[in-house]
Amino acid sequence: MTKGGKLIIFSAPSGSGKTTIVRHLLAQPDLNLAFSVSATSRPRRGKEKQGKHYYFMSVSEFKKHIKNDDFLEWEEVYRDNFYGTLKSEVERLWSEGKNVIFDIDVVGGLRIKKKYPEKTLAVFVKPPSVDELKIRLKKRSTESDDKINMRIAKASVEMATAPQFDTVIKNYDLDRALTEAHNLVAEFIGRIPSSESGV
Repeated sequence: MTKGGKLIIFSAPSGSGKTTIVRHLLAQPDLNLAFSVSATSRPRRGKEKQGKHYYFMSVSEFKKHIKNDDFLEWEEVYRDNFYGTLKSEVERLWSEGKNVIFDIDVVGGLRIKKKYPEKTLAVFVKPPSVDELKIRLKKRSTESDDKINMRIAKASVEMATAPQFDTVIKNYDLDRALTEAHNLVAEFIGRIPSSESGV
């Protein structure tokens, strides 16, 4: 892969608020961020669009890309439920002169960090508690109780990886977490934060 901008990773258990933080950062013009759309073999949910939310592909298509070494990282999150970052996606965004931001699970995030230690800022978003996570996931009403319980079990394992990240943002107060995330990213890409870092 060619040289390009910086890579900013936000990882967290489902329901921690990382997607809200990433969306907020993408809306800040001073950060010059572009979102890395992941590939997945899972079916679309609701109004999800091809190429905007994910690159949707069949399990066999996904496996073909694995065989061709097309992924920067990939993981089988649940059985036949693959997620991954296509190298071509990052190349495309770098060629546009952007810094690339990821909303990605902890395993994928740490793999990218390992490949590009100097270019990557890996941020772990910590929810107030596993109980709070369960409440947030139930409120979404997009998944069955079984799926939620599976996510909660996974969350406990994911929380243990937090020390392997460059920094941890505790999302107890969203406004505070957003300011902290903005300052961290601005500092990492060499922009002076618009507000003081005394968060």
